[in-house]
Amino acid sequence: MSEASGPHPGGERPEIAAPQDLVRLLQDFTLEANHYVDAAGGRNDMHRTDLNALAVIMRHSAAGRVVTPGVLRSELRLSSPATTALVDRLHASGHLTRDRLGTDRRQVQLHMTPKAYRDGSAMFMPLALRMGKAMGAYSAEELDIVRRFMTDMIQATVAARTETAEKSPSPPSA
Repeated sequence: MSEASGPHPGGERPEIAAPQDLVRLLQDFTLEANHYVDAAGGRNDMHRTDLNALAVIMRHSAAGRVVTPGVLRSELRLSSPATTALVDRLHASGHLTRDRLGTDRRQVQLHMTPKAYRDGSAMFMPLALRMGKAMGAYSAEELDIVRRFMTDMIQATVAARTETAEKSPSPPSA
């Protein structure tokens, strides 16, 4: 038997085991990242959705895009009432401001406050420092490969989610 088709410990061929191991590692990373967000947010009386909303606002703001409650609703896949409760909660905690846009005045733009940046930095600096230290062990070339890999995994996940959503049955009408 050739090495490629012969028996292997555990009954798996190495070329098949590696992708499965990577998927498991991605799942483990996602789970641990969620645990970190829960722990960091919990110490600051913030829900995971609150922190995700601030991340959305920060990403869009950094790209020069306007962030509205509709953007949050869409990106976080929330209902309108849940989005309103989220925005009210972040506003009440001093983490965001609501400003009326242009001449229409009906549309609201959301901005993170300096308090949100301070709190976010305090919550996520320990993680950033440890991740930075871990990344320091890799060459620029290795990090480029990891960057490409992670980008591809994100795109694959988005495509799978879209495909799954398109196949999902519609909710029953009331």
